[in-house]
Amino acid sequence: MDGTAIIFIILAIAGVVSVTLYVLKDVLDKLPDVFDSAGRARDAWDRLTKKSTEAPPAEELPPPAAPPASNEEPPAAA
Repeated sequence: MDGTAIIFIILAIAGVVSVTLYVLKDVLDKLPDVFDSAGRARDAWDRLTKKSTEAPPAEELPPPAAPPASNEEPPAAA
């Protein structure tokens, strides 16, 4: 091999290493967002499954509707 081929091989290896480090840095920078999103999804799933299997506490229930007074007329249609 002559000197030119060796230089091209060194430059190619340096380019591959550079791109690999850039991609690795990008992936590592996105990991905290992925973990936060996974935590929010897990919390939402827990809330969804807990609400569907348990009755809501009394303070979360809406107050019962008052019965209409007998001396009032029903509302007129528009």
